[in-house]
Amino acid sequence: MMTIDPALIRNFCIIAHIDHGKSTLADRLLEATNAVSERDKKDQFLDNMELERERGITIKAQTARMNFTAEDGKTYVLNLIDTPGHVDFSYEVSRALSACEGALLIVDAAQGIEAQTLANAYLAVEANLELIPVVNKIDLPSADPDRVAQEIEDVIGLDAADVLPVSAKTGVGIDAILQAIVDRIPPPAGEATAPAQALIFDAYFDSYVGVVMIVRVVNGVLHKRERIKFMVAGIEQEITRLDVIDPTPRSVDSLAAGEVGMVIAGIKTLGDIKIGDTITTAAKGAAEALAGFQEVKAMVFTGLYPVDSEDYEDLKVALEKLKLNDASISYEPETSAALGFGFRCGFLGFLHAEIVQERLEREYDLDLITTAPTVRYLVVPRDGDPFEIESPAALPESAEIHEIQEPVVLATIHVPSDYLGAVLGLCQDRRGVQKDMGVHGTRVQVRYELPLNEIVTDFHDRLKSATRGYGSFDYDLVGFRPADLVKLDVMVNGDAVDALSLIVHKDKAYGRGSELTKKLKEFIPRQQFPIAIQAAIGSRIIARTTVRAVRKNVLAKCYGGDITRKRKLLEKQKAGKKRMKMVGSVEIPQEAFLAALRLGDD
Repeated sequence: MMTIDPALIRNFCIIAHIDHGKSTLADRLLEATNAVSERDKKDQFLDNMELERERGITIKAQTARMNFTAEDGKTYVLNLIDTPGHVDFSYEVSRALSACEGALLIVDAAQGIEAQTLANAYLAVEANLELIPVVNKIDLPSADPDRVAQEIEDVIGLDAADVLPVSAKTGVGIDAILQAIVDRIPPPAGEATAPAQALIFDAYFDSYVGVVMIVRVVNGVLHKRERIKFMVAGIEQEITRLDVIDPTPRSVDSLAAGEVGMVIAGIKTLGDIKIGDTITTAAKGAAEALAGFQEVKAMVFTGLYPVDSEDYEDLKVALEKLKLNDASISYEPETSAALGFGFRCGFLGFLHAEIVQERLEREYDLDLITTAPTVRYLVVPRDGDPFEIESPAALPESAEIHEIQEPVVLATIHVPSDYLGAVLGLCQDRRGVQKDMGVHGTRVQVRYELPLNEIVTDFHDRLKSATRGYGSFDYDLVGFRPADLVKLDVMVNGDAVDALSLIVHKDKAYGRGSELTKKLKEFIPRQQFPIAIQAAIGSRIIARTTVRAVRKNVLAKCYGGDITRKRKLLEKQKAGKKRMKMVGSVEIPQEAFLAALRLGDD
């Protein structure tokens, strides 16, 4: 097969805020270039994960190759990478950008610039990509493309005259986008004659062929049956298959500089491959590796435990496979007195944690219990060096602690001015400190410093509720700040349940404690003895509820006679319950652990 002239290749991705029409636009581009046949056509073609189609969001970046004949009569190869829009998947976006020279920046013609639009635009600018601004959904009755084009110029600094008006739904303006990709995005700069260098920017595990790597060839050429070397891992393998994705995998003999494709090299061990590694040829290979990806730091931690302890090994294998496909997950084994053996897993956000748990349950057929999410805290002890903790169980006794520092984020919130009051109230309630505010037409951009543990569970949902779905937010970690934090323990029948422990702000501890004990009372089944559910800070009990005992009527057969006969029977029952309470164990159902997640829902 002949190699393609790099001057005829364009690598680009689509970036936007969630729900601004990235996947629909990708469908129209695939149709306009006849990459998808009529028979295979379906909405959101690149969202091939069942979860993505169900939730209507993109979770994984997907690639597709198209051929387009431009106005100059030449046929160009366009490599498209569709990216997620949600803040929790920004790592997925940054990896996709590294394989491109340009990006289509999509903005909704009715809603205008949102928080993630800005965040993704800045990511693209940092990666030195050529940005093509596109105003989508011009077919909507409420669309105002001229206002939004001006907003793009004012806020992002791209010329309003360069903005392309498009309707991904009806197909208006699609040809103009394809021509703009050819005209405005530079061709890849790689040398076809240089030693081979290919960047692995994604990978997944296939049970038939092993690890499938998605690569961008930067320099040189990779050939089928050639021995290759992984420069970071230091291992050598033979390429068994090379594919291009147009948009289903098609086998080719070689991948040259500038191309995007799949490499299969018979790798069965998941630990051998690292996203961001460089592939070169074993003989006469490149002297140095390409710049990989910045190691991503998990923001949110939860414990994942199999409901059936025999599934522990299956959960371990499933996490290994998932980590290859999603490098932003971290995990390490942990044990809990209440739940047995499991893993402490780190995620980029609460939605990310939810998606991963759902993928584990669906794709690997596991039943899991998830503990309440926590964030990473910095503990400064009275003696010794500061250290980070990821779970409440790791927090030392309060006498040993000088101070605890919590992670703080700078949140950028975009909201219509009508709902500003509700948003300010929500941020104040979450211990936020306002930094600045700017007005763009009918929308307001407000920036708050917020503790990460206050936004990790339900902040996004609350913001959407307070703004009727029009508010959007994005955040960046700014560092650790000292805070008055305490460990809140939950005790059931006198025993502390480690999986229900939380680290909370002192001012909110009483409210959280009483809420949690009341919620647990609903889920713990009644026994033959009373069960005390207590919330405690150290040795001080701050809240308590009791699950009343199931009582048998021992007086049913006691007719008449002296009152002492009845009393004697009741005393006997009381002594039996006391004895039972000392030896009886309380089985805590999974719903009780989920109750800890949903505090404040009522």
